[in-house]
Amino acid sequence: MIGALVTNLDMFGASIGRAGQRIIDAMVRWLARGHINPNILTFFGVAINVGSGLLFGFGQFFWAGIVLIVANLFDMLDGQVARLSGRVTSFGGFLDSSLDRLSDMVVFVGLMVFYARPEYHSTLNVFLAGAGLMGSVMVSYASARAESLIPKCDVGFLRRPERVVLFIIGALSTVPNSTNYFAYRMPAVLWVLAIGSYWTFAHRMYHTWTEVNRSEAVQPITKNGPDQAEMRREPTLAHKVG
Repeated sequence: MIGALVTNLDMFGASIGRAGQRIIDAMVRWLARGHINPNILTFFGVAINVGSGLLFGFGQFFWAGIVLIVANLFDMLDGQVARLSGRVTSFGGFLDSSLDRLSDMVVFVGLMVFYARPEYHSTLNVFLAGAGLMGSVMVSYASARAESLIPKCDVGFLRRPERVVLFIIGALSTVPNSTNYFAYRMPAVLWVLAIGSYWTFAHRMYHTWTEVNRSEAVQPITKNGPDQAEMRREPTLAHKVG
């Protein structure tokens, strides 16, 4: 009976996912047909994220969460529109990645402003938001720098999509000054973001270290192989003198 319930829930979740993907696909096709520049969608997403950060600063957590959902819808659309319309460019990828960092930071700054206000003051929460901001930047920087040394570095459980989901959960389940444990979840979210970001950063550091060491162990063999083979090879007639 429990197995059947789990199966039904999985099927229900998959149905919601497919329905949501159909809506997104329709929006992508419409935007691509309209020749909308994907970079414009990126800028719209960032502007809406800034609005979310302002709402966090003013303590409007529920609406900040709703705005954050809309902002990240744009974040999903820009890349897909670029691929469908054949407008994928190196600069577009760079712009999207760079502005994603700004989108993250404005939300953290909004929360720091909120918890620094006298009526909601919490030094601990300001510290956690600041630590989470620094950690999220370090996670992104570690990935960008590592990928100049190794092919890919996206390991770790707290990447940007997970951070966004946590922000949304915290926002939609927080009423400022509420004494109800289930209606004031943002401090718990900040703990997860602060600790999880540094854990992910450490994971990426370790992953890069192991991958670089592995490649450097293989590289000397590749480089020295032809020379050693040349030394072992029997001289040909062209190399013989007299």
